[in-house]
Amino acid sequence: MKCNMGTTDRTIRIILGIVILALGLIFANWWGLIGLIPLATGFIRWCPLYVPFKFSTDKSEVQQ
Repeated sequence: MKCNMGTTDRTIRIILGIVILALGLIFANWWGLIGLIPLATGFIRWCPLYVPFKFSTDKSEVQQ
């Protein structure tokens, strides 16, 4: 897996994932588990939805 996520994108996903999980815990709702998706993609720095569109926010990657 090639990283396709930049620092800003990663930070936003991790914060958003934590917020969604926290809201799920506060309201005792299982929908908070959806927060695991942005949290996981933020930690592994790879988004499967970017692949079919050949999209990347990683600035260290050389654009051709």
